Formats: sequence, C-alpha cells, structure tokens
Amino acid sequence: MPGVIEETPIEVAIVGGGIIGLCLAAGLIKQDVKVKVYEQAKGFREIGAGMAFTANAIRCMGLMNPDIVSALRSGGSVATSLDKNDPNDYLRWIDGYNKRRKEDPSYQQMLFKIDAGYRGFEGTRRDMFLEALIKIIPQDIVELKKRLDTLEEKPNGRIQLKFTDGTSAEADAVIGCDGIKSRVRELIFGSENPASYPHYTHKVAYRALVPMDKAIQALGEYKATNQHNHVGPNAHLIHYPVANQTMINATAFVSDPNEWPDDKVTVVPGLRIDLEDVFANWNPCLTALIRHFPEKLEKWAVFDTWDYPAPFFNKGNVCLAGDAAHASSPHHGAGACCGIEDALCLCTLMSQVKSTLDGKSATKKEALGSAFEVFDAVRRTRSQWLVNSSRRVCDLYHQPEWGSEQQWIKAETCFEEIKDRSLKIWHFDYDAMIKQTVDQYAKKQPSREVLREVTNGSEKVLASGNGNGTANMTLPLAVAAN
Repeated sequence: MPGVIEETPIEVAIVGGGIIGLCLAAGLIKQDVKVKVYEQAKGFREIGAGMAFTANAIRCMGLMNPDIVSALRSGGSVATSLDKNDPNDYLRWIDGYNKRRKEDPSYQQMLFKIDAGYRGFEGTRRDMFLEALIKIIPQDIVELKKRLDTLEEKPNGRIQLKFTDGTSAEADAVIGCDGIKSRVRELIFGSENPASYPHYTHKVAYRALVPMDKAIQALGEYKATNQHNHVGPNAHLIHYPVANQTMINATAFVSDPNEWPDDKVTVVPGLRIDLEDVFANWNPCLTALIRHFPEKLEKWAVFDTWDYPAPFFNKGNVCLAGDAAHASSPHHGAGACCGIEDALCLCTLMSQVKSTLDGKSATKKEALGSAFEVFDAVRRTRSQWLVNSSRRVCDLYHQPEWGSEQQWIKAETCFEEIKDRSLKIWHFDYDAMIKQTVDQYAKKQPSREVLREVTNGSEKVLASGNGNGTANMTLPLAVAAN
C-alpha cells in the first residue's frame, strides 16, 4: 500500500540473459538484491563472434563484482595488441585499399594509431565470456524459454510480467536488458512508436574467426597479432586476436544504399564470394585474408537506434539498459562497454535504494522510481552520443576519397576527430558518474519526504513526481508479442 514501508528485500526482474543482463545480475547479487533473469532462448550458447572491452569497462566490471572480471579472463580474453616490443594496446587505422608501392603491392601504409595504454583493450569470444558468466551466477536465478509478452503494474505497486508460455512473475522493478530488439522498449513506448524499434544503418557485416596461422599467412605476423582497422571507399575490415591468441576475429563492413527488406530478419545467409567481389580491388593482404573466411557466411544487417532515440529510459519502476536503451552500431567497438557503465550505475542506485529502505524514508515504489529517474538523467545523454558517434566514424572509414590519390590528404584529416571521439569513450570518469548518481538520488529524497503527511499514526503520500511526468502511473497493457 502507498506510504507503508516494506521490510521485504528488493526484487528485481532482468529481462534478457545476454552479457549486460548477466553482468548486471552478478552486480546486484553483490548488493544482496533478489534477482531473477528471464531469457527467451533455450540456452546461453551465443555465436562465437569476437568482442572487446576497454580497460575502463573492465574496471567498471570489477566495481560491480570482481567475479565478472575473472569470468572475462577465464573465457580467454587477451590484449588486442601482442607486440613483443611494446606492451601497450593501440587502435590502428591502415590503408586497406590502395597499393602505394608498385614494387611491393602488399605494402599497407599505417594511417594513424592511438595509444590506449597497457591492456587498453581485451578481446574475447562472446560465447566463451557468456559461458564463464553463467558459472558465477546461482542457477536458480535464471529462467530460460521465457519470452516476455506484457508488463502490468499491480495495485500493490509491483510489476507483473506475463510470458508467452502463459506463465507470469512479479517483481518490484523490471530492467530490460533484452537487446536491440527489446520487447521491454516496445512495451514502454508502444507498438506504433518508431522509437520502439531499431532502424537500418545501411551497413552490412560479415564476421569470421580465422585461425592465427592462416591470418599470419595472409597479413604477416605483426598485423595478424595486433588490432588493425583497414579503411577504404564504402567498406572497412577490422580484426584483432581472440581465444588466447589462437584466432583472430575479423569483421568486414560494407555500405549498402538499399533498404533492408525485413527488419525482423536481420541475419541472412551470405557467401564468401560476395565479399570477395566487394574487396576485389583492395590490397592483396585483405583479399588473401578473406579467402580464409568460410565459404558460407552470415550476412548481418547493422541496425541501431540513431534515427529514433528513446525519449527516456524509464517509466515508473521499469527501465531500459544496454542495447535495449541505446543500441549502437559496432564501429567504436564500445556498445557493450557502454552497457557495462549502465550496469554499474544501476548497481550504485540499488545500493542507495537499500539505504533508503533501511532508513524507512520511502516505499519501494518511490525509492525505485527515484532511482530510475536518476539513471535516465545520468546515462541517456552519453549513451545516445555513442550511437551518434559510431555512425559518424563509420562514415569517415568509408569515405570515397580513400579511392582517389589526389584526395588522400583530405581523407586523412578525419583522424583527429576520431581520436577525440575514442578518448571520450576510453577515459570515461566512472568515479564522477558514481558521485553524480549518488548525489542526484540523494537530492530526490527530501522532496519525497516533504510531500508526505502523517495523520493519526498513518502515513499518507500526498504527491510524488517523476522527471518524465509519468512516474507511479500504471503501465499500459501492451500489444501481444509477435
């Protein structure tokens, strides 16, 4: 009931058992929050694609729960640069298109590099990290084959989750970590709102894991064992070592002027020969590398939330995090890192909510609503900037000027901008974020108490507000799941 201070623990339902959902669950467990993770898949085995985390994101993991970092490293993470003469990691951009030396067609000119420091990045296989994460979370926390259908706020302020299998569950709060095709986002904004869905970026991706010995044959030892981004007109290819240096993760991105035919099917069969056609006139090192891709590939349409960003990340005691809130294209390689920042912010807020409830100064509904308002205020601007910036840097990688010798200098002027954008990601001040989060949450508490009245020993809530003007409103019944 409103105004009644509950003694029971906070119960949080996380929708989505991907990397951000499981990292958040591991962090909340450390805060003694009662957590349930609902994942629609039958199991956790993901595709074996590679991914990388910045040193900053890894430190955020450690602040949430040191076991997350242990899981990352037990899953085979390695530094993305393996130069025996230099322990630091770098981002490197190299001319992937032109043959700048007639006497040495395979020569590639280094265009720019940024020093990310010692172990500035750690690359891993997504599936291996996920399997390691599962081991640090109690088995009874996760429920599989749970596809969310609707959310409804009950009279007692708790949120009821209904699943397409006919079952239901309740929690004090729901956090949508269900990825780029988030059902929670659709429930918040409605099925007719374009902000409920991601949109095509007009880029497609082809991913492959190439054994290190084959990569060395194609690229040479230095390029194969260190991260490189090969840029050129209307395409680029990035690779870095993974799986304890036994493989490289390679992804080719190609511009596509056409519309994607079906936004519900974003992965379709592809062929290596199609990629070979795109890169036919590129540097022979890249054409040699692509010959080691599997003959049959998956062609990924790259979608993001740039066209219609979410106007807010929270509604009442439901909020969005990770790709569900701000799905980005992968050209900064920082979408998951940004999701880790989200998770740290949410763990910080749950700690503050616990303190509020221990002090009996607010109800769960009030305290959690305040927490999610703060999350929206602290995280939305930065995370939506990343979505925008990722689109921008891809445009710079794909400049048509790379194909014109007379315009090489013009094309190369992009790197100062790329450096500034990259440093904004790497040098994120998470301590300042934590302080801002705690301070903003604390500022909300006195105003809540001022609006409370005690009459004849009974506490009554006179009013309570929300930065969106929608807090404490019942969530609308949603359309049925597709």
